[in-house]
Amino acid sequence: MRIAVYLCNCGATISERIDFPEISRQLGRHADVAYVKTIDFICSEESKQALQTELSDQKPDRVVIAACSPREYERAFMDVLEKAGMNRYFLQFVNLREQVAWVTPDREQATAKAAAQIRAALARVAKHQALERKALEVSGGVLVIGAGPAGIKAALALAEAGRKVLIVEKSPVLGGMPGRYEELFPNMECGPCLLEPAISDVLHGPYSANLEYLTMAEVVGVKGYYGNFTVTVRQHPRYVDAELCVGCGECVTPCPVNTPNEFDSGLGLRKAIAFPFPGALPSVPFLDERSCLRQTGGECTVCRDACPVEGAVRYDDAPSTIERTVGAIVVAVGAGLYDCRKVPELGYGTVPGVYTSLEFERILAANGPTGGELRRHDGGEPRSVAIIHCVGSLSEDHVPYCSGVCCEYAFKFNHVIEKKLPGTTILHLYRELVLPGKEEFVLYAHARHNPHASFARYGATAPVRVTEGESGTVVEYRDDEGKPRKFAADMVVLCPAVTGSDEAGPLANVLETPRDSFGFFEELHGRLDSAQSKVKGIYIAGACQAPMDIQKAMNQGMACAGYVLSGLVEGRTLELDPITAWVDDESCSRCRTCGSVCPYKAIGFPDDRESASVNALLCHGCGTCVAACPAGAMHGNHFENDQILAEIGAVLA
Repeated sequence: MRIAVYLCNCGATISERIDFPEISRQLGRHADVAYVKTIDFICSEESKQALQTELSDQKPDRVVIAACSPREYERAFMDVLEKAGMNRYFLQFVNLREQVAWVTPDREQATAKAAAQIRAALARVAKHQALERKALEVSGGVLVIGAGPAGIKAALALAEAGRKVLIVEKSPVLGGMPGRYEELFPNMECGPCLLEPAISDVLHGPYSANLEYLTMAEVVGVKGYYGNFTVTVRQHPRYVDAELCVGCGECVTPCPVNTPNEFDSGLGLRKAIAFPFPGALPSVPFLDERSCLRQTGGECTVCRDACPVEGAVRYDDAPSTIERTVGAIVVAVGAGLYDCRKVPELGYGTVPGVYTSLEFERILAANGPTGGELRRHDGGEPRSVAIIHCVGSLSEDHVPYCSGVCCEYAFKFNHVIEKKLPGTTILHLYRELVLPGKEEFVLYAHARHNPHASFARYGATAPVRVTEGESGTVVEYRDDEGKPRKFAADMVVLCPAVTGSDEAGPLANVLETPRDSFGFFEELHGRLDSAQSKVKGIYIAGACQAPMDIQKAMNQGMACAGYVLSGLVEGRTLELDPITAWVDDESCSRCRTCGSVCPYKAIGFPDDRESASVNALLCHGCGTCVAACPAGAMHGNHFENDQILAEIGAVLA
C-alpha cells in the first residue's frame, strides 16, 4: 500500500503550534507511507492544480491530507483525486486546524496529537473501498399540495422556469385562508385583491400552460423517491363542469336548500349548489352532495334546469383518480387554530357573542355573512368589544409557544372596529405582546393612541373568565395592579394559537414525513433548512411548518422553488452519493428496528425481500440504523466497523 501524505501549514495558523519536520520524520518510518510533503496553502487553486498533477504522476494508492475542516474542503479534494484518475473515496482528511492547533496551545502536545490523528488516518484510509457514484434520470415535474399563498408562489415560480406543476387543493377555491379576509395587517391591504393577480396567473397567466390545478382533491398515495415520485390524487366530484361553466350563478338562486356555509365559519347560509363566497376563484360553483336533495334521494333538478349552458351541471359526476410522476413535492397545506372549547372559562360555544378570530374576520368581510357590517348575535351594533389575546398560547396546559401573528391581527381588529363604529370601547387582554418587524408596530401604535381602547395583562394565576350576566356578557379579569375587574362586552373576540392543520396528520402518513410535537411538518433544520422536510425531495412551505404571516409564507414558497430548481435541473442526471447504509441480507431478520429509527424514512421492507431495503436516494448516511441493528446486518459505506476500529486503534497505539 502506497499512501501519500500532504501536510498544510496554513501559513502560520497551524505551523506555529505543530512541528511539521518532526511529524514528517515520524511518518517516514511508517511502512505504508510513500512520501510526505508540506505545502503552505494546499487549498489555493494553484496548489490544488499542482496536487492533481503530482497524483497523476506518482499514482499513490491512497491519500491523506492534514489541513483544516473537512466540512469546508474535503469535497474539493475528492474532486482533485477524481481528476487525477483516482477513486475520490481513497482520501482521508485530517483536521489539524480546529481540532489541534486552535485548541492545543502547547507545541509539543499539539505535535503529538497531530501525529496520532495522522496515524489514525493512515490506518483508516488503507481500508477504504472504491465506491462509485451513480447517475439517475429524474423527472422535473413538481406536485404542490395546497393553493394558499405559499403554494401558489412556489407553483408560479416553478412554472415560470418551465416546470410542469400539479397543484392539489382540498377546497373548491384557490387562495387559501387570506382570501376570506377583508383586510390584512400591517398595511390594511384587501386580502382577495392581494391574491387575485397570483390566482389569475395560475388560471390564465402567461405560464398557465405549465400549471394543472385540481380543486376538491387530496393526495392519497405517494411511492418512489426524490426525482421519481409517483403520486396518486383522488378528486371529489364538483357536479359542475369547470370547462363549460361561465360562472353566471343562475343555478344558485332557485336551489331550495339552505345549509350552514363552512366558508363563513358556519355563521351564514349557502345553497346546496353555491360559490364558496363572492369573488372566489375559480368562478365555478360546487354542489354539496351532503345537502343536495337529489344526492340524498330526491328528484330535484332546479339547478340544472336554470343553468343556461347545457351539460354544465352534471349529476352523474363521479370521483376520479389521477396519477402523475414528479421529481419533488411541495407541501403548503397551511395551519389550523386551537380549539377554543378547550379553554371553557372563555365561554366559546356556551356564551352568546363570543367569536373566534376567524369568525370575526368573516363578520368584518364585505363578502361575509353580514355584508361587512359589524353586528352582534342579536343584530344590534356592539358598543363594547373585548379582544382576548393568547388563547391557548404560552400555556403549559394548552400550547407552550407564541404564534406571533395573533397580536398583529388583534390590533388590525382594533383599527377596523374603530373605523366601522367610531367610539366603540375596546379592551385588549393579553399574556404577552409580540410585534416583530419594521411595519408591524403601526397598528399597535394606533390602538395605543385610541382613547377608547385599554389594555390589561393577564397570567396563569389570574385567568380571564367570560360569563353570561343578567345584562349581557361579562368579562372578568385582574388589572395591572391585581385588582379584580369586570367588563361588559357586547362582543368577545378570541385569538387562538395557530396549530398544525387537521389534514396534516393523514397527509404526513401518506408522505411518510414526520411532524413535530405541535403537529407541524418537521423541518430538516429549524434555522438552516426550514423549507426542507426530513425526507429528501419533499419540501414544506408556509404555516404548515410553523406559524407565520403571508410575507414569510410566500418567501418560504420561493425557497422551496429554489431547492427544486437547483436540485432537479432539466437534462441533468441526479448523482447519488454512495456513502449510504446497506444491508447484509443473510444477517437481517426483518425485525424492523432500523426502519423505526431512520430519521429520513430511507428503509423499507418490501414483501418480495427477506431483508430490509435501503433507498440510496433518501439515505443520508447518518449511521443511526447501523448502531441500532441488533444483528449487525446494517453497514455504512465509508464508515465500516473495521475502518473505524482501525482508526481508533492507531490513535491508541
